[in-house]
Amino acid sequence: MNASEVLLDPLGAVAAAVTAVDPDADREMVRRVVEHVGGGRAKRRRLATAVTSNPTVLGTGRSPSPRVVGDLLLALRAAGATRIAAPRCARCDREITGMQRRGDDWFCSPCFVHRQVCAGCGHERPVTFRDRHGRPRCGQCPDHISDDPVAALVEIVTSIDPGLTPEAAATAIAATIVRAGHVNKLALVLEATPALLTGDGANAPFPMVLRLIDKLCDNGTTIICRPACPRCDRVITLSKQLDDVRVCRNCYARARAVACCRCGTVREPATRDSQGRPLCPNCLIDDPINREECVACGRRRKVSQRSADGPLCPTCVPKTISICSACDRTRPCRISTITGQPWCANCSHSWATCSSCGTLAPVRAGTRIAPLCANCTTADPTIWKTCPTCGDGGQLLAQDCSRCRLRRRVNELLGDAAGTIRPELRALHGALVGVDRPATALSWLTHSTAISVLGELAAGTRPLTHAALDELPTSKTLAHLRAVLVATHALPARDEHLTQLEAWTTRTVAARSDPDEKQVLHRYAVWHVLRRLRQRTRDTHTTANQAAFARGHIHAAATFMDWLTENEFTLATCTQLDLDRWMAVASTAQRGRTGPFIRWTKRQKLTRLDFPATAWTGPTGVLDTEGRWEQARQLLHDNTIAPEHRVAGLLVLLYAQQTAAISRLSIDDIDINSDHVAVRLGREPVIVPEPLADLIRQLVANRHGHARIGDQGRSPWLFPGGRPGQPISSYRLTERLRQIGLQSGQARSTALFQLASELPAAILARLLGIHISVAVKWQRVSSGDWTNYAADVSRRHNQTPDPTERRNA
Repeated sequence: MNASEVLLDPLGAVAAAVTAVDPDADREMVRRVVEHVGGGRAKRRRLATAVTSNPTVLGTGRSPSPRVVGDLLLALRAAGATRIAAPRCARCDREITGMQRRGDDWFCSPCFVHRQVCAGCGHERPVTFRDRHGRPRCGQCPDHISDDPVAALVEIVTSIDPGLTPEAAATAIAATIVRAGHVNKLALVLEATPALLTGDGANAPFPMVLRLIDKLCDNGTTIICRPACPRCDRVITLSKQLDDVRVCRNCYARARAVACCRCGTVREPATRDSQGRPLCPNCLIDDPINREECVACGRRRKVSQRSADGPLCPTCVPKTISICSACDRTRPCRISTITGQPWCANCSHSWATCSSCGTLAPVRAGTRIAPLCANCTTADPTIWKTCPTCGDGGQLLAQDCSRCRLRRRVNELLGDAAGTIRPELRALHGALVGVDRPATALSWLTHSTAISVLGELAAGTRPLTHAALDELPTSKTLAHLRAVLVATHALPARDEHLTQLEAWTTRTVAARSDPDEKQVLHRYAVWHVLRRLRQRTRDTHTTANQAAFARGHIHAAATFMDWLTENEFTLATCTQLDLDRWMAVASTAQRGRTGPFIRWTKRQKLTRLDFPATAWTGPTGVLDTEGRWEQARQLLHDNTIAPEHRVAGLLVLLYAQQTAAISRLSIDDIDINSDHVAVRLGREPVIVPEPLADLIRQLVANRHGHARIGDQGRSPWLFPGGRPGQPISSYRLTERLRQIGLQSGQARSTALFQLASELPAAILARLLGIHISVAVKWQRVSSGDWTNYAADVSRRHNQTPDPTERRNA
């Protein structure tokens, strides 16, 4: 069995080695003994490695070997394995029944005990303990502080704090002492250094001093105090010893932090691999060698929980299904420490505006409709803890709050060795430490792949420019980081969709192998498609739909040129019959996108082909007018739908707006005063009626996107998106409307059809922001005849009524 197989199945490897030495042993008995002695995963592997590397120890019983091997030998002999040798003393070679060792050698009791000259009696005897000066003493020469060490210890404590009664001090001492010999040891230490009880407890030689301080503080002492961590100055449990002083767990982990040999994360290692390299806890758990077969699904996965039947993977861990007390949904829940009621993971991690005090904070109690923050809950106030750094309350754990940890993390990431922040990154620093949800920003700065880029920017190894970021591989993480830098004014704003389109066009043109085709495609893409796009957008940024439309036309032109090459044609030699043959097999989308390219080549005298344009004849879908008004009534009066979805849906149903236009509405397009609410959809503002006006007021006051960094409620967009400083995408808005039962394309066609039959084309274009030619086409399709509208109005005002008609009237 090789080394990898031993590590994957350590119990099987040990059982095989045992049965090889003692074939008569019961295999089931051997496996039970090995499982009992093996203990945890690391101990089992240590046992398997020792037994497989030195199998003779099972027959000889001689060390050196780890202690677990000796325990295995003793357990196997007790279970009836006759051919397994008993452990033998490394000095006298006698069989031993108890394990006493130094290093990897086993000894019997006489050989194990060191004999030294006692400082009390002067005889050479076994050393039982050492006195206050570190000298050896035998069991007959104790170094007692007095005949009654408890009374001496009470006297020391009461002399430091006279306000503490002797009974209270004795009670604290009794609760601290575990063994009788510890009383004298504790009294000797406190007699020599009484300052340990008044704030110098970090220098305590053993944890018993700190336990006594805790008990005395619980019993009402006012002078004796708990010590602060000498590294972070927090009054917190000092559970570790570092450089001869006691520190808190966090400082100990931070001091031992090293880069993981696999993921590179700098943190305290959980273990080390076979080569001695550090491994972080995440890599230790995810290591394939540490995965085990799940007893529920049978897959080899990482262990999340161990049941009585065996290990369980995260998917198969049983979850308690109950009704969440906050959202009333039947979901996997846990019992809340605050309310004692079940609530789901979404509710336990949600933030909302408190229904009592109106602050934005983590939801601690209440319901989705009426959430409550920590300050407004009726829970036992003793469960709340305060941050030891900033003093903010409302925490369930006595540790640094998320904001303090975030501030420390940002300073480490963006600051240099002296903690100085580069001037161009100070706005980003302020935006990060000032987010309303620090836990979200802390998670992003811990797990995001953008950490390395921020480190390069902070160190100055990468310039803070768009060009420097363009050198990195394209990813969603990089796009979000760029948006954060732009939103915090660390980078200037630019048209991202147009920039990406230009880069894609350059790569597409460069990929052509034929020089003539490359020149034609370059002329069409750069001087026709992109030029028209820039003229259309002018001072505004390109939308995702516009960039996709242009990209589709360029790709269609390249695809058509590939077809010409495959069939040994060129633009000059291809005949109209060949083009008709291609059109017969091409899809509607291909024909629609390739047509502009062929018509452009004819204008440029590159071909003689004709590609007629297809005239629009009207909407192809069903126009359901009654269904449109039914959906409008639902959005106007259904309070269970989010206000942003109601406003967007009503703009589609009532004003025939595209989702692309709705998504780019800004606050400047909304005019709110005491009399009315007006929305600028075209050149002229439209006054909207109630209750849509009230919904728009709510949306303007409470709008927020999913971006928590760089967008603290200052977004200029009416519908903010997931990236700071950018609106919601039209695709995402369309998907949200679809989820509430509204098909935006069909609903817009129905609304535009009815509006075109009621309004003149000129007014329709000015109010809705559509082109005049589009308004005219819709008017003709809807059979709305407003050709003589202006003449009729003019004649109506200039016509003089007949006197006879006036008398009859």
